[in-house]
Order: sequence, then structure tokens, then C-alpha cells
Amino acid sequence: MKQRSHISVAPHAIDPARWSLFLDFDGTLVDLADRPDGVKVNSDLAELLERLGLRFDGRLAIVSGRSVAQLAQFFGPFSETLALVGSHGAEVRSRGSQLVGPNAPGALRDAADRFAEAFRDNESILIEVKSLGVAIHYRLDPTAEVAALRLASDFASEHALELQQGKMMVEVRSAGHDKGSGIAALMSMQPFQNSLPLFLGDDLTDEPGFRRCAELGGAGVLVGEPRPTAAQYWLPDVAAVHHWLTEL
Repeated sequence: MKQRSHISVAPHAIDPARWSLFLDFDGTLVDLADRPDGVKVNSDLAELLERLGLRFDGRLAIVSGRSVAQLAQFFGPFSETLALVGSHGAEVRSRGSQLVGPNAPGALRDAADRFAEAFRDNESILIEVKSLGVAIHYRLDPTAEVAALRLASDFASEHALELQQGKMMVEVRSAGHDKGSGIAALMSMQPFQNSLPLFLGDDLTDEPGFRRCAELGGAGVLVGEPRPTAAQYWLPDVAAVHHWLTEL
């Protein structure tokens, strides 16, 4: 899929009867925080998503690098009404269904220990252990980027894991999945079948989702600073996303 350097502002309206809506979490629905556990889902956002779920007749999903378990904690009981794609597409749960996902590679336990040891003297570095990945967050110390990338890259190569870079973080994770594959999995299920997918995301990790949506006849919406992307549309920030969703 060709990367675009020129994209259009997100369309004013789409027909909820024809489209499915896929939403990234961090940096799209909620502002990025210094620490992953610093994010909050307020009642206004939950109510907005509830209205959208009804408007799109259940064809609404959260697509995230976080695990499904993490997303469920953020949304509480309301998460049971949402379709969730977690761990960069490795975990898929449609509304009311059982979670589908692979077993965690044993090497991830070693990754958490090795990363923690490497940065034990740097309190600004956060090691995040997920269901199917381990991430190094260096937002509070950008000077650690080179060391974090080298450490994660070497570990991923040693253990046949996927190396995933994002905004001020790098992650090793279970291979063979991405946000595009997670979206495609949901698109093969009811109620998403026979609709067009629209995916909003902000990070490089969202590019596979943009590409897969385009392949399925849909589109992507890049959130944040413009850059070469497979998305067709653009919104400047989280506040603009909330406004655009409200207008739907």
C-alpha cells in the first residue's frame, strides 16, 4: 500500500449503516501519559462510545497494543459491550465471545527480567509487562532511546519475537500478528461482516491497520502530526477525534 504524504481532513459524515468503526486507544481516544497506567477513561468518553455502539449497530471496536485485559480494566463493565483487539492484533474478543489469542512465548518472562536489570539504575524507564509482549517506555528519559532499541532488537532476534516501535517506547511481542490482522479477524465476524472498516490511529503501530482497511474497501484516519502514512484522512489530536466522533 502506497504511503501518502498528503491526506484530507476526516470526512464530515459517514453512513453508520455501511461502516464499521475501529478506534485505537492511546493517542487517539485518550491523550498519551508519561506512564501507561496514568491514563483515565472518563464518563464522557464511555458515554460517547456507548452512543456510537448503538449508532453503528454494534460495529464498534477498540484496537490497541495494550492487552485485552488492560483495556477491560480501563473500561470496566462497559468493556463487555465492546469488541476488543489487543496486543497488536494477537488477541481478539467480539462482544459476548471468548477471548481468542495465542499462548505467550516463554521468552517474554526472560525479556521482562533482562530489561528490568538493564535499566535498574534508571527510575525514569518503565518496563511494561503485557499478556503477549514486554515494552520499554523511555518517555521520561529520551536519552535512553538508543540503548532501549538495541536491547529490545537483540532480544527479539535471539528469540524470534516481533520488534515493535512506537511513540517513546519499544516492545518485543509475539510474532505473526498486527493491528491489521486483528481488524481483519473482526471483519470476518458478525456484526462486522459486509461493512466497510474505518480505523482511527496515531502511531506507526497503526499503519498495518490503515493498510488492511484500505484493502477491505475502507479507510484510515491518522491522528496527530501529519507524516507519510497509508491513511487517507487526518485529525490533529485527541480533542478533534472526540469532536468528530460526536458529530457522527
